Amino acid sequence: MTQPLAWVLYDGACGFCSRWVPFWKGTLAKRGIGIATLQEPWIVERLEAKGVATENLLDDLRIFVADSGDVIPGADAYRYAFRRIWWATPLWLLSVTPGLRRPFDRGYRTFAENRYRVSKACRIAVKPPEPGAGL
Repeated sequence: MTQPLAWVLYDGACGFCSRWVPFWKGTLAKRGIGIATLQEPWIVERLEAKGVATENLLDDLRIFVADSGDVIPGADAYRYAFRRIWWATPLWLLSVTPGLRRPFDRGYRTFAENRYRVSKACRIAVKPPEPGAGL
């Protein structure tokens, strides 16, 4: 198996995140994108080396681009993934359209800040990662 070109990094302690991101694992893998939790030691090490403070580590979903080492946070991480999935191109276009970019970013931020509440209200328990889930 070849190494992913990029990784979607998500909060493994969030019920919603631990179900949502792995649900898309196959779709992402076809585009050379792996998944990993933000709590994995190798992720923490790489993000700290890129200047992501430990106290801010879980603030956002992130994309880690393997070859460049770039870290793409938040709504831009969704844009990165949308751009690489042909049928998600309309979502990417909407997310970058003037007049819609800000609401998209605000929607992402609002959800990200309330994801534990959403998980609790919807009774979405944390799903443990599958063995080798990041590959």
